[in-house]
Amino acid sequence: MTSNTGATTIETLSEQAALIAPKGRSLWKDAYCRLKKDRLAIICFFIIIFYALVALLTKIGVFASSWEDAVGPAYQPPSFDSIQLLFGTDIFGRSVFYKVIHGTRIAMSVGLVSSVISIPIGVLLGSMSGYFGRWVDDIVVWFYTTLSSIPNIMLLIAITFVLGKGITSIYIALGATAWVGLARVIRGEFMKHKERDYVVAAEGIGASNVSRIFKHILPNVSHFIIINLSIQFMAAIKAEVILSFLGLGVQGQPSWGVMIDDAKLELARGVWWQLAGATVAMFFVVLAFNILGDSLRDALDPKIK
Repeated sequence: MTSNTGATTIETLSEQAALIAPKGRSLWKDAYCRLKKDRLAIICFFIIIFYALVALLTKIGVFASSWEDAVGPAYQPPSFDSIQLLFGTDIFGRSVFYKVIHGTRIAMSVGLVSSVISIPIGVLLGSMSGYFGRWVDDIVVWFYTTLSSIPNIMLLIAITFVLGKGITSIYIALGATAWVGLARVIRGEFMKHKERDYVVAAEGIGASNVSRIFKHILPNVSHFIIINLSIQFMAAIKAEVILSFLGLGVQGQPSWGVMIDDAKLELARGVWWQLAGATVAMFFVVLAFNILGDSLRDALDPKIK
């Protein structure tokens, strides 16, 4: 009788622990259905895909490989005579359109690499802090509280000063500082989820801490990671533009920030097209990430359902 009762208890716990899978699938399926109905989010998604394709093709040399070559006289206004002159030329007769395309490559690469660095850090520290608590939580909270108390742009400037100018320094600076918000969110979610029935059931059937963290709890909070990715990507693009504008970012390449910095003295001469090209390109990608991030948050939030 005792044996049957024990077997029944284990089966019940196993069933409770297994409830996580259908809930996760239902959440993602419901989110997909919501996003399909949001036309503006779909448009923004394809805008981002377009920027990513342009960046990739530029990286492998399909587009604008000769951006350093002069294609016309200095400060030639925008013209439809050729695609090279679509946004006019700069002081050296180089194609502003080609420079905008290379700026797209730099912006997308900074967003991607910084996210690849920061998101695993934020997920790991946030999950450990929220799950284990006690002294682990104290250390992680102290660490990200200290970082967040420093103005972000000042911290980025300090790191780039230490590491030196260049795109590699931007990768490291953004990756090392952008994880704080995600870690705070993941910590709070883990603190809520670790006390729920399915985690207690998993513990009852002998699941290890690693299994409970990565197999049971993390899939339930993964939508926060997706949302943070869109926010982080956008923030990294803006930070790169600011640092390059200040002369601390990309060197010797046509970043949007460098183009804006070069164009600030050209406005007095009536040369507006380099500034317009860089700002319009940045505007559309940042707007697309903003709108898509809001749509993802609404679609993936189970409370709204």
